[in-house]
Amino acid sequence: MTATGEPVLFRTSGRTARITLNRPRALNALDHEMVRRIDEALTTWEHDPAVEAVVVSGAGERGLCAGGDIRAVHGDARDGDGTASAAFWRDEYHLNARLARYPKPCVALMDGIVMGGGVGISAHGSVRIVTERSRIAMPETGIGFVPDVGGTYLLGRAPGEVGMHLALTGAEIGAGDALMCGLADHYMPSDALGAFTDDLTALPLRDALARHVRPAPEGELAQRREWIDACYAAGTVEEVVDRLLDHGDPAAKEAAATLLTRSPTALKVTFAALRRARRLGSLEEVLDQEYRVSCAALSTADLVEGIRAQVVDKDRRPRWTPRTLAEVTDAGVDRFFAPLGDRELGLAGPGTLPDAGR
Repeated sequence: MTATGEPVLFRTSGRTARITLNRPRALNALDHEMVRRIDEALTTWEHDPAVEAVVVSGAGERGLCAGGDIRAVHGDARDGDGTASAAFWRDEYHLNARLARYPKPCVALMDGIVMGGGVGISAHGSVRIVTERSRIAMPETGIGFVPDVGGTYLLGRAPGEVGMHLALTGAEIGAGDALMCGLADHYMPSDALGAFTDDLTALPLRDALARHVRPAPEGELAQRREWIDACYAAGTVEEVVDRLLDHGDPAAKEAAATLLTRSPTALKVTFAALRRARRLGSLEEVLDQEYRVSCAALSTADLVEGIRAQVVDKDRRPRWTPRTLAEVTDAGVDRFFAPLGDRELGLAGPGTLPDAGR
């Protein structure tokens, strides 16, 4: 289990167990095998009285995790029938929910890049630590997809309309903003993480945190709340864009320009998903909804095209279908929320989600 060639490493030391995502060349992108192995380890440690806390980190210098293995999703959506991706998401979303409900503290070291699936494996933990190197984002609309792994649940609980801004634009945030948004709990310098994890092997979690937690640097989003809250409270994505363009703040116009490069379908589905997530009660219900949306996305042209443009060919020039927001109909959005019958994720139990109607 500790061979350096393994995609995820596990070890125990003193009071703690360690999960290290170990694909640094792929920025520790999660694949199905990694998800299954992590779940198995959590089962073992849950019943081990010697383990008092679990620490999640990433190998290499660049970050915790850049997301799920979207190259595999691209191939499955383009050449397969989508069953492999659906099976991966099923187990990944179950893992996200498990981390949120785990009976022992899950300590996530959100150092460096933490995006997409990386947010799912860290931000549901009970102790989430950011550093001056943290770059956190849910950038799915840029690949024709929608925030998942509980992302719409987390962003839906952020203050005001900040979560909607981050979900639609995919903007990266640092430590101060992550704390303000509720995506993290504590800040410490990145060069203190090693000493912190060493202390965890012998000290109670509270004492180890007290040794190393520091005041976080100030974020940027709190100063932008006025235009963010005003613009993203609009009733449609088109109106959001109009409000951003009409606002005098250059950052608002920059956000509008970003939105106009994203998949129009993904923007409208994300807008609806986040609004719906706010009305749903639990993380499990939101993950059930996200599974419907993710499975529906597998049959869209935009997911394949977006991954092609951003990750495979890297020409950064996706050709979205439809090309404009005006062409994306309400019916086209509603189909992403349609029930899956016996293929539902079912984390919250049967009959907990509404039908596709608005």
